Amino acid sequence: MDWLTTVDHKKIGILYLLAGGFFFLIGGLEAILIRLQLWKPLNDFVGAQTFSELITMHGTTMIFLAAMPIIFAIMNAVIPLQIGARDVAFPFLNALGFWTFLSGGLLLNISWLVGDVPDAGWTSYAPLAGTTYSVSHGMDYYVMGLQIAGIGTLIGGINFLVTIINMRAPGMSFMRMPMFTWASFITSALILFAFPALAVGLAALMFDRLFGANFFNPDMGGNVVLWEHIFWIFGHPEVYILIMPAFGIISEVISTFSRKRLFGYSSMVFATILIGFLGFMVWAHHMFTTGMGPVANSLFSIATMLIAVPTGIKVFNWVFTMWGGSITFPTANLFAIGFIPTFVMGGVTGIMLSVAPANFQYHDSYFVVAHFHYVIVGGLVFGLFAGLTYWWPKMFGRVLSEKIGKWTFWTFFIGFHLTFFVQHFLGLMGMPRRIWQYLDGMDLTEMNMISTVGALLMGVGTLLFILNAIVTSFKPKGTDNDPWKDGRTLEWTIPSPPPEYNFAQTPLVRGYDAYWKEKMDGHKKMTPAEPIGDIHMPNSSILPFVMGIGLFIAGFGFMYAPDWGTLVGSIKVGHAVGVVGLAILFGSMIVRSMKDDHGYHIPKEVVLKDQEGKA
Repeated sequence: MDWLTTVDHKKIGILYLLAGGFFFLIGGLEAILIRLQLWKPLNDFVGAQTFSELITMHGTTMIFLAAMPIIFAIMNAVIPLQIGARDVAFPFLNALGFWTFLSGGLLLNISWLVGDVPDAGWTSYAPLAGTTYSVSHGMDYYVMGLQIAGIGTLIGGINFLVTIINMRAPGMSFMRMPMFTWASFITSALILFAFPALAVGLAALMFDRLFGANFFNPDMGGNVVLWEHIFWIFGHPEVYILIMPAFGIISEVISTFSRKRLFGYSSMVFATILIGFLGFMVWAHHMFTTGMGPVANSLFSIATMLIAVPTGIKVFNWVFTMWGGSITFPTANLFAIGFIPTFVMGGVTGIMLSVAPANFQYHDSYFVVAHFHYVIVGGLVFGLFAGLTYWWPKMFGRVLSEKIGKWTFWTFFIGFHLTFFVQHFLGLMGMPRRIWQYLDGMDLTEMNMISTVGALLMGVGTLLFILNAIVTSFKPKGTDNDPWKDGRTLEWTIPSPPPEYNFAQTPLVRGYDAYWKEKMDGHKKMTPAEPIGDIHMPNSSILPFVMGIGLFIAGFGFMYAPDWGTLVGSIKVGHAVGVVGLAILFGSMIVRSMKDDHGYHIPKEVVLKDQEGKA
């Protein structure tokens, strides 16, 4: 019950991690099944329809249900600690965001159990996603599941924006914030502006499918290219929503294990802001082949190339941070250093794809598959592994095994490059993506076999990380405040794992790298900005969990309204079930609004006794 009702950002971070890890395993299994189908010519390991379902669900699950929640897990665990706060701005909304995301994710994946699986690709292009070509409920699961999960993500993004703007410790100006906090701040701003576009597109597609509207039906005056514009106005900022936190993680990890402050902090901040800004101006580079014309293609081509400038600034700054540093190579730093050349390779192929005439040749080939996996897996997933290994002691009070960690890195790193490096050449040789089978004698067999072996090796690396987490969980809790011995930011000043109130006294920040500055000035701990006193904390609540269930029931009911028979007149059983779900949702909201919820106090005496025990 404690976990179902918690509004503590640290526990919600762990819930996000568990849910994201679960969906990561599902998405990884789907990826391995795709590779097993393609390991030899004319294979019939899975059927053509199942292959389309696997392709759709792998991309959708990995991006929306695995990567996003693991990012939110690290943000929840770290951001309030890095800015010296006791919790996020809206703890209740934080819990609601998690349970809403989880209900949407489960709704989407229940499609496997009922046998109606989305099959129009993760981009869900019209008219393929319409009722003409996707007659089952598969795409309804996609539409409803992503709408519900997207609400949770939007709530989370707004919450972190407000938290970072309003809840920084005294003295922590914007230009004294850690790089991970800056990256999370820009990510949250991108979520605020990008996710409404997806919500609009999914709502229009839902009206097309469930109520016979014609937004994307060309036979009735609809426009199929309109869906592409709406989707990619969300979809390209989403790439930066995913990669930006990884940039922040790499900045923290490389700096810590080079025993140097981050090189060019100000330029890194402005490069991050510029990447976020330019990320909204390049969506149509996904659409060079739709016939927009040479002027539009040229403008989006130039805008895409411009993103290489701030990204290049970041890469050089990471290299210069290591230059002359006293570098050590724990697992977290191996993933961070492995990230840099891998991400650069993904960036270089991105520049190639930004050239519109060349893009006509690369488009919808395995070259594109290789490019975005080098960015998303070689960039984001390497960053997430680095961040989880780095902050694991702070989250759980235990340091992950370095021996298993290094095995994790090398199996995943080698497996990744085996899987995706050869796909560049498969694409250049003309292999289309989302293809179910290929003929023998086309010189595609050997490279597809190498790619499949690499995917299996990545799977081994992922299982090794899970094994590491399980083995470590049996160790006794209570590692040092700063297990890496060179922490620079506020989270390393408090116990591992932190107490429920995080900071007994709000710290006073006197410069960038606040903890490092105190150590350089000869202080063993942070200067407090307040005396020890009673601490106000928010109450737990079951309502976010109940509201998530309400949205799940409502989505399920409206989706099956045409199939479940008639209740009264033209009202279907499904409509009634949907209304019940909405009643649960809105009833919970009304109950919440009527509650006189002032939280609870931890008395000063308890805090003092706790601090003495920790000391």
